[in-house]
Formats: sequence, C-alpha cells, structure tokens
Amino acid sequence: MFKSLKLYVCGSVDLEGISKTLIEFGYRRQQSAAEEGDFSRRGNIIDIFPLAFELPVRIELELDTIASIKTFNPADGSSLWEHRIIIVLPIKKARPQKALAMTEELLLNNFVDLEPGDYVVHTRHGIGKFLGLQRIKLHDSPKDHLVIEYDLNEKLYVPVEEMHLVQKYIAFHIRRPKLYRLGSKEWERTKLRAKKGIQKLAWDLLSLQAMRMAVPGFAYDKDSDWQAQFEATFPYQETPDQSKAALEVKKDMESPRPMDRLLCGDVGYGKTEVAMRAAVKAVLNNKQVAYLVPTTILAEQHYHNFSQRVKEFPIRVALLCRFKTHREQREIVRGLAQGSVDIVIGTHRLLSGDVVFKDLGLVIIDEEQRFGVRAKEKLKALRLTSDVLTLTATPIPRTLYMSLMGAKDLSVINTPPQNRLPIKTIVVEYDEDIIRQAITRELQRKGQVFFLHNRVQDIEKVQARLTRLLPEGTRLAIAHGQMLPKTLEAVMLEFIQGRIDVLISTMIIESGIDIPNANTIIVHNAHMFGLSDLHQLRGRVGRFDRAAYSYFLIPHQEILNADAKKRLAAVQEYVHLGAGFRIAMEDLEIRGAGNLLGVQQHGFIAAVGFDLYCRLLREAVATLKEAVTS
Repeated sequence: MFKSLKLYVCGSVDLEGISKTLIEFGYRRQQSAAEEGDFSRRGNIIDIFPLAFELPVRIELELDTIASIKTFNPADGSSLWEHRIIIVLPIKKARPQKALAMTEELLLNNFVDLEPGDYVVHTRHGIGKFLGLQRIKLHDSPKDHLVIEYDLNEKLYVPVEEMHLVQKYIAFHIRRPKLYRLGSKEWERTKLRAKKGIQKLAWDLLSLQAMRMAVPGFAYDKDSDWQAQFEATFPYQETPDQSKAALEVKKDMESPRPMDRLLCGDVGYGKTEVAMRAAVKAVLNNKQVAYLVPTTILAEQHYHNFSQRVKEFPIRVALLCRFKTHREQREIVRGLAQGSVDIVIGTHRLLSGDVVFKDLGLVIIDEEQRFGVRAKEKLKALRLTSDVLTLTATPIPRTLYMSLMGAKDLSVINTPPQNRLPIKTIVVEYDEDIIRQAITRELQRKGQVFFLHNRVQDIEKVQARLTRLLPEGTRLAIAHGQMLPKTLEAVMLEFIQGRIDVLISTMIIESGIDIPNANTIIVHNAHMFGLSDLHQLRGRVGRFDRAAYSYFLIPHQEILNADAKKRLAAVQEYVHLGAGFRIAMEDLEIRGAGNLLGVQQHGFIAAVGFDLYCRLLREAVATLKEAVTS
C-alpha cells in the first residue's frame, strides 16, 4: 500500500517486470496512456500516466536500459520536458461504500450491507448475531425471516415486516459485544440505564437553551441595502447550501431570542463567508462582533480578508492577538470599550478579563473544540446574552446530528464550491526522491508547497535537508508557534504574497489557512496524526480550481500500529468532495465516541449500539424540549 516504483535514466529495467508491477499497483494496460492510471507498451517504449501527474510520461529503452524519460502531450505525442528520475505510486483501490446509507440518511438503514456474522440489536431482545435470511412456512404461506442467534445458541426468527425493530450493531470499538439471553430481563435493565444517562445528556443540552429563551435578545432589522452591497462583493458563485445557511443565520439574528447556531461544513466549503455576512449584519445594526479563532495565523488571515471585504464600508476591523505589541493591544481594548472598534478578530486573548465591549451583539467561534475548559466556560456565559455562531469543519455523523437537531440549531454546507476538484491523496513511505518530485512538479506550474513537520526542535534540520534536495534558488521558510510574533507574521505574509515557494511549518497551519496558490502539501510522520487532523491538513490545499496533491509520509519500513493503519487507509479512501462526514464516522470508529460525548456516553453507545442510542437520544430531546417550551 505504501510502496513505489522508481525509474531512472541509465537504470536497468525488465519490461515484463515493470508491466507486472504496474498491474499490481492498480494501473490499467490500454492502447494509449490517456488518463491517470493508464499505461501502454509499444516495442521499446512504455507510456505511463502516474498517480499525481498532470500528464503522462514516455520511457524509451535501449535493450534493458532506460535511455530517456519525458513528459509528453497525449494529444499529439510531443515531448514537453525531460526527467532524470520518476516515482510511480500505486493507484488506491477504494473499498465499496457499503455504509453510505448508514451515515447519510496527489434514519439508519443498515440492511443494505448487513451480512451473516454481523452483530445486530433488536430493540426488544438486545444484541445478537445475524445468521442470514430463512424462508419459513407459516399457515401454508412461506415468508422470509431474519435469523438472529443469541446466547446459548438460541435463535430468534424476525419476520421481514418487523425489520424496523432490528439495526446493525455499531459501537466504535473492536471488542466483540456480549450476546443476550432471550427472555431475560438483563436487556431491559441495560436499556433503562442507557435511557437515564441519555436523558441527562439531553437535559444538559436543553438547559442552556431554556435559559437563553428566558433572556430577551436583540432582534436585528431586515437586511439593508448596504448588506446587499456587501454580499455582492463576494468574488465567487455562492453554493445553494451557503445561501441557505446565511439565510438561517440571519433569520435567527432577526428573532428576539439569542442565537446559538452551529454551522458545519467540510474544509474550504465557505463557512467564513456566512460568518462575514452575519458580522456585517450585526455592525449595520450598531452592534459589535467578536470573531474567536484557535491560532494567531488564522486570526491574521481572517483579519486580512475581513479588512479587504469591508474597505468600502464604514466598518472598523481590528486584530487582537500576540502579533500585536502590548501598546497596540491596549489601544484595541480601549476601542472595544468605547465602541470605536466594530469587529475584532483574535485568539483566546479576546476572552481575557480586560476585554470589555460597549455593545457586543455577535460572537463567532471557529472550531470551539480547540479551546480549553476556561474559555468554554466564558463562552457559555456569552451565549446567554449574545448571538453565537459556531463554525466547525470536523463534523460528527449526521445520524447523531439528527438526534441533536432539536437541542441545537444547525446549518450544514454540503455542496462544494464550483470548479472544486477532489484532492489526490498519496500515502507512501518516506523517500527523498518522492519529496523532490512532488515539490519540483508544483514549482514547475508556479505553485507553492506546504511541508508539515510537527517538531520545533529539529525543524531547521528539515529545512537544511530540503535545501539540499531542491533546485538552487528554491525559496524556503519556517513557520511555527514559538517564533517571535512579528517574525511569524512576516513569514506568513511573504508566503501569502507568493514570495516563498515552500513553507516548512508545524500544525499552526491546520485550521482555515487559505492560500489558493499552494496546492501541494507534504505531511511528515503522518502516522502520528489523528484522522480529523489529517483531513484538516489536506484541506489546506485544493482551495481553488487547480488539481491539488497531499502526500502523507510514513517512516521507511516501520511497522505501524493498527489504528495508524486505519487512519491512513481512511484518509486515502475518503477523498471525494464532502468526505468530512465519512471521515468523522471513521474517526469515531477508530477512537471511540468518548472524545465527542464523554466517556460515560461512549459506554452507553457500546451497551445498546449507535443506532438505538441515537433513537433514544432523539426521543429524550423531543420529550424534554416539549417540557422546556411549554
């Protein structure tokens, strides 16, 4: 899965051996190499269209030696440029998308993929093992039944018309579940314990909503002409989901109760534009806006984007983070208190005790899970009096969202921007030739590259190694969180402006960094990252209409643990646009639900299965919501 084929000029080769390897790598032998994954042979010439290449290459042999390697135009066969070496990477064969109905309906409907041997949950009898379908004759009329095996080899025969009582057992751990005894009271006791725990979660979710409803909020005016003028400055074609989400947010703002809406969308799907429109609406109603982001780098970029978009309007935007001197920070804080600053963008510094607003109307939070406990407590207090819009690009599965829908206002952006292409994803063992090839090809098309190395201690050694590898004149720079603020700010500005070719950075680029000209990312020691992290990092590229490549490098010949293998396989498989939901489901399956809902709730999911858990949560939310609102 992580191997590669290297072909050198003057290197000895076996033509039959190359063909065999290419087929093993998932390539197709064709009349001509017209598409990625094709190869063809004619005499002493072999054409290959390698993974992550924009054009095919032609390899000419003299006897068993490679005489030349050239990129060529498949339309007319003309040579474009020569190579000394190329690395051919395997084409990933995607696994069948069996669980699609389960998660989306470089209501659960699991019988589509239910197979004999799978564990299932019958809502009345508990967890058993599905053995298959069996036709049983009843009253001279044969009918299909699901056969489920329980403890002590007891069998339950479920008529197909009662299939709605049975769901596939999913619990996000690899342990074999306990089978229940038919007729025992243990399943009812387990279900009751889970119900009580789920009711507590539902109450926690709804109690804050009840307090918000008891406190009158500020009802904003309908959109003004200035609002329409601002929205017309959006340089792209908005997607239907973007428009819908923006309308939902503005409708909340126009209601008399404080907004608490979660806006969920995959990386690069346009959440920031929805947030901008909400921010401008607040300012045009004489309210102030606080935009809270997890990193100084992201704060700087948002500040730059906001400033550009509102420059024709009487709106003052400020940046409050460690990029600013103490004197500059004091001036901004004073401006917030006096009301001369309309929109402030910053890190957790915005939650400091000295930051007081004259009239705060809207708080926008980017990736709330990235903030600490104290920050979340401060945000909880803000939710009672201000409108709050939370943005996230690492969604939890829709099935769980359906359960939470009644407890939390939710907008989802699923449609990708126009002309957006899936990011070609390559997982491969560390190889300096692959690194050189990936970077050189990006630079040849006047692009830029992220090289992620998440250790500050030896990041300068990585820069020195890349300098030796790459052509003379390649402009490299380092960015990490321990740099002096002004130095880091200057480096990022140079990269944004295209004066740096390769940015060697730590995870500070993970969230939201939008550099349309940077369309190759190389992640060193990718096995050390979580699945959501890998998906976020991949989202740093492919934010324009150009083919983008993400290389996830793992140590050479190192044996990876089972979870690391699953993460890398998942990030390589789920490459289609909008894959964030599938990534999130896979992440839950690998890591468990404890990180999302707490350890206790994870236990309840394991006890009754994810499907039944969601159904019980939906019931609890609906019941409590009726009590809260009545």
